[in-house]
Amino acid sequence: MKIYFGFTVAGDRSTLEAARKMVACLESLGHEVLTRHLVDDGARAADSLLGPQAVYERDMAWIRQCDLFIAEASGSSFGVGFEAGYLLGAATAKVILFFKSDRIDKLSFLITGNTHSNCTLVPYASPEEVESFIRNHVGRAGETSAIAR
Repeated sequence: MKIYFGFTVAGDRSTLEAARKMVACLESLGHEVLTRHLVDDGARAADSLLGPQAVYERDMAWIRQCDLFIAEASGSSFGVGFEAGYLLGAATAKVILFFKSDRIDKLSFLITGNTHSNCTLVPYASPEEVESFIRNHVGRAGETSAIAR
């Protein structure tokens, strides 16, 4: 599957370890993570070299071709919210939003209260819980995932 991974570039990146584990887990299962660069230390600097319009056009092209959107949504990020909202409103792709359970009081109600039928919310306490969810619900590339049903 082609997966668009959402993670803040300009906001709170304190969950970077969990985000890196998500990307590594998805890739180990054979998925193509279109936005794997977001978990690099220099993600913002690299995007700055492209410029805002080029980043928007690139990311929108990736969003349109993704089979699944997965985001680590614990950090404050207008971009992740935009991406999730765009997909839930304009496409049929499934959306999985992970967030640290101890940060729920800092997250938008538009994330934590989401009841859209294409959206799955996954609060987690440890990166290991995230990996377990991905393995059990997303699965290997080429298999029908529990999320896709």
